Amino acid sequence: METWPGLYLFLEMFSSAVLSYPNGKIGMACNSMLPIHGNSIPQTSPPLYAISVSSTAFNPGDEITVSLTAMNNSSFKGFLLQAQAIGGDAAVGEFRIITPYTQGLVCNNIQNSSVSHTDKRNKETISAVWVAPPDLKHVIFRATVLHNFTVFWADVQSQILVSSSPPVSVSSEEVCGAEKFCFSTPSGCNPHDPDCYFMSSEALKSGGFKFEMSGLSDGYVAIGFSDDTVMGNDDIYICGRNASGHIDVQHAFSTGYTISIRPLGKVDILETSSNNGIIRCYFISRNAISTQSRASGNLYYVFLAYGPSSAGHILKHRRIPFITKQRVNISSAATQSGSWSTPLIIKAHGALMLVAWMTTGSIGMVFARYLKFIKKPLLGKDTWFQIHVWMMLLTVAATITAFILAFVARKGWSSGAEAHAIIGCIVMILSFFQPLIAFFRPSLQNNRRFVFNWFHMLNALVIKVLADADLFLGLKMLSSPNHWMLKTMGGFVGWEALIAITLDVNLWLKKRDIYDDSQAKVKSEILLLLIYLCGSLAFVITLLVGIGKS
Repeated sequence: METWPGLYLFLEMFSSAVLSYPNGKIGMACNSMLPIHGNSIPQTSPPLYAISVSSTAFNPGDEITVSLTAMNNSSFKGFLLQAQAIGGDAAVGEFRIITPYTQGLVCNNIQNSSVSHTDKRNKETISAVWVAPPDLKHVIFRATVLHNFTVFWADVQSQILVSSSPPVSVSSEEVCGAEKFCFSTPSGCNPHDPDCYFMSSEALKSGGFKFEMSGLSDGYVAIGFSDDTVMGNDDIYICGRNASGHIDVQHAFSTGYTISIRPLGKVDILETSSNNGIIRCYFISRNAISTQSRASGNLYYVFLAYGPSSAGHILKHRRIPFITKQRVNISSAATQSGSWSTPLIIKAHGALMLVAWMTTGSIGMVFARYLKFIKKPLLGKDTWFQIHVWMMLLTVAATITAFILAFVARKGWSSGAEAHAIIGCIVMILSFFQPLIAFFRPSLQNNRRFVFNWFHMLNALVIKVLADADLFLGLKMLSSPNHWMLKTMGGFVGWEALIAITLDVNLWLKKRDIYDDSQAKVKSEILLLLIYLCGSLAFVITLLVGIGKS
């Protein structure tokens, strides 16, 4: 019976010696980089070890000195060190052994592609020289380090090394649609062209995606993944200028129109650049893509947007983002093209508002103020009054319809509503009550009729000013970089002001009996109205064409 403790001690020593591989011959761990120590699991606390490199840039054939060092007076007994391509899990390149008690191993069928220990004595630092192979763009050094038989850290990493050789364009036809998913406008464009907006994604065998995005911008370019084509509940990556002016990658999430910056998480930034105004980011993300409905199978609508930034904070994008026509599998090898196409329902919303407040509404106001002399009966009322009423009813009807279309497009009220939406609601409410109040107006003989007249006139003026301001804000969201639609709208406002001043002067002259055209076949007001209509229609048609092409 007393032999059992001795036998147990022998077996424990024997198994320890075999399972811990003190001689470092651990070729079977090349792929997992984990020790064969029974049920031992890696430590989750920050590692006591660090990997340093003599250079973070390389060319094929360059020699990089790589050092594994214990920190805080610690040491290690065993280790496995490899160089791996970003996104890969196999050893690349070759090591030259320069430190005692270390040896090269055959991994991935490459001699000396990994380095390990030769005995179990305590070590504080080891070094090896890594020789860079050809056709490698980014590399990272990874190590598993054993403090003792049961305590070890896995996936100790160096910083990323980048090849100095000219990169092969990731947007080439040989790659897009063959090895990765690409989304761009114009279709198949080169990311180095200033008119090209581009993103790509490539699923990695080790998990996660390798992303690239680029485009001409003075602030940022961003990609988003969504379950629908409406902004909100989207997972977003931003490539933009930080507070110091350097290009950086940020992770964010949208709630309505509000963007919240999230921790970067499991992201490795490979390259960032800004050349001739083209911003570019190339990175790996192993974060789970999070959307409201948790779209499955990597199927998402992809958004691609750009805009300005200030002190590292992104501002509203200038244009409606590119959006894929349907959900796409970002882990597939496929290509998609997009355009700055405004949804048809939004175009209808804008067109109705233009027609309402640049034609029917304006005509109705002109008749009420300047053309009351047209008193020929029409359906029991003066002609000027009937035209005024029907023009304003058409304006209110168009405004209500446009208001409903906007809510349908946004699927309700979105949080973070902009000034355009708020002013639009005010215009809608005031427009709705304007005819209702007019319906209950007092008679002409009532002593309080002047109160109604003034209120009706001032309310109409407020609605008109707010409507024009809202048209500016709406066109700003659709306008091209040279803002020609905004300039056209400015021309229309100037045209309206000129006609209104001319009509007011004409009215003042007639009241003062300075001018009289009662005997004229065509009164001056009618002539000015016709001139006004021709000019206004030219502005409206121009803007409608612009909305249609937006």
